[in-house]
Amino acid sequence: MIVAKKYLIACLLSFGFYLSYSQPSTDSTLQQATLESCIQYALQHQPVIKQSEIDQLIAERTIRSALSSWLPQISGNYSLQRYLKLPVSLFPNFSNPTSPERIPVTTGVANLSNIQFSLSQNIFNRDVLLASRTADTYRDQARQNLVNNKIDVTVNVSKAFYDLILTQKQVDILDGVIVRLERSLQDATNQYKSGLVDRTDYKRAAIALNNSRAQRKQAQEQIGGKAQLLKQLMGYPPNGELKVTYDTLQLANEVYIDTTQLIKPESRIEFQLLRTQQELLKANVRYNRWAYLPSVSASANYNFVFQNSEFAQLYSRNFPNSLIGLTIALPIYQGGRRVQETRIAELQLQRSQWDLTNLSNTVTTEYRQAMANYKGNLATYRALQENLDLANDVYRVIQLQYRSGVRAYLDVIIAQNDLRTTQLTYFNALYQVLVSKLDVQRALGTVPN
Repeated sequence: MIVAKKYLIACLLSFGFYLSYSQPSTDSTLQQATLESCIQYALQHQPVIKQSEIDQLIAERTIRSALSSWLPQISGNYSLQRYLKLPVSLFPNFSNPTSPERIPVTTGVANLSNIQFSLSQNIFNRDVLLASRTADTYRDQARQNLVNNKIDVTVNVSKAFYDLILTQKQVDILDGVIVRLERSLQDATNQYKSGLVDRTDYKRAAIALNNSRAQRKQAQEQIGGKAQLLKQLMGYPPNGELKVTYDTLQLANEVYIDTTQLIKPESRIEFQLLRTQQELLKANVRYNRWAYLPSVSASANYNFVFQNSEFAQLYSRNFPNSLIGLTIALPIYQGGRRVQETRIAELQLQRSQWDLTNLSNTVTTEYRQAMANYKGNLATYRALQENLDLANDVYRVIQLQYRSGVRAYLDVIIAQNDLRTTQLTYFNALYQVLVSKLDVQRALGTVPN
């Protein structure tokens, strides 16, 4: 009985373990894809962001690797040698010191083995000094690259999101147009059958209806391609379902931005990256100027030396030795290379200053162009808001007049076309003003990331 209970518990645990792994991960897809959730998903899954995070880790490991040269370095070495023919040395003839003749004497033993342990410590080295002084700068550079990529991803995902919902809104508008045209076609057909109008009215209605259906089909096909582009920019599974949700009223409230803000080039991440690169170039100048300084290191060695004529008895006799030392390497003359490399580093630093100047001018131009586009698109958007109300009112009145027999069906078609065009241009203007707002924020360096 006890064995049966243990077996049942083991089965239940195994089944629960299986279910926990068989459940699909909810982190890989979004239930409702709002703009904020799409951006957050992209910042967590986009391959470029992941690569930048890995680059940050690589930079940290590289810094630690370079700084490890400040720590003591311990190494070991083992060697085993057997002389096939022993070396011969020439010694003076001690029996006849006045004779210039040298007597050949075989030295050493046939078998030799060394076990060596070495300890070295850098006291001063310009390479290691450069690594220690630029460690924080390299960390800043990796972090700024990550921030720069996050800004790019945020802007690109936002624009793709706006483009997708614009196309979806076009489909919704055309759906409404098709419903109205179907009703108008039915009205025109009934009036024709009643003898109130000729057949051209319902034929015009049929033409307009077919055109609208074709436009809707075209817009519907575009949704798939734009949704796939949004998935790519988000790092979203290509075959995963993405249900984009949005609030038109909220989008309309988000079109405004403070147009009195002043441009500050230093707030741009590109400017900060150039400043960081300039700091690294300054460190490179100092590095080349340190070329005349000596390299100082201390060392200690301990050697186990085993020698014996018989290989089997090689490790029975040990003749150890040890030493400590201090090494100072002083570059005296390098053929002018030190001067030239220092001058090259100074010129590279001077050139980077012009990069900053050029970026400042470019940022100012980008800001003014983006602000001009934003103000123009905002003015168009406001005008189309009024036009949309007018077009709706005109269509409603003319539709009622047509049903009362006061207006011709041609007036209904014209009003219908005006309403459809106004609706489409209104939402296109909303898209344009939202995109131009993003461009202004990017120029100001205020894009959230």
